[in-house]
Amino acid sequence: MALKAATAKPAPKKPAPKRKPGGATHAPNGTANAPRNMTKTEIAGFLADLARTWPDAETELKFKTPFQLLIATALAAQATDASVNRVTPALFAVAPGPAEMAKLTADEVGNYIRTIGLWRNKAKNVVALSQALVDRFDSEVPADRDALESLPGVGRKTAAVVLNVAFGQAAVPVDTHCFRLANRTGLARGKTVLDVEHGLESRIPADLLRESHHWLILQGRYVCKARRPECWRCAATACCLYPEKELIPPRRAKS
Repeated sequence: MALKAATAKPAPKKPAPKRKPGGATHAPNGTANAPRNMTKTEIAGFLADLARTWPDAETELKFKTPFQLLIATALAAQATDASVNRVTPALFAVAPGPAEMAKLTADEVGNYIRTIGLWRNKAKNVVALSQALVDRFDSEVPADRDALESLPGVGRKTAAVVLNVAFGQAAVPVDTHCFRLANRTGLARGKTVLDVEHGLESRIPADLLRESHHWLILQGRYVCKARRPECWRCAATACCLYPEKELIPPRRAKS
């Protein structure tokens, strides 16, 4: 009896990749294509929602002069604004300007700021940058990024805060809250702080750059939190691309 020729069975079809909100494509093996950024239209809507949420947004650091803002911002690195605001009034009462601050020793400054993180190094930098202002800038805080970053203990973010707040420039300081929010929402994704900074500068309309910094900081600090964003009370969810929004508040455990 003649044998029938064997026929090859068609290969089983792979399931189509599932798409989640935010433009990310999640394949069955758990890999994902890079999520997309917001469109210009989405950015406009997102920022408009934040502007309505934070109409009077400004820095939460307490200061009276550009010098005091510079010191407060430098102290706020890896510390909260609230913790800095608790120590600066007494420090500024003794040393309100660069000349007075430069006359203090690092130990004397340290006695005022020892409740904040990294206070020993910060105390040394506060004295050194104050002396540098006296020696090189006639006791005035320069309104120039390179000049600011040349001061001891002053990095890119601190310089940007001073330029934005004290001098009204369209600088974009990117702290941990801004970095997280920009990546999470799709406003401007990036692997590094500098990537996000450049993304925000190129994507946010120029006339909103200065104000939007404050909206992003406050939104990230109080709503779009690190461990669990409180999407249920966010007014900017319509254009946000975060794929795991929880729009219903969690139930409180009964006491």
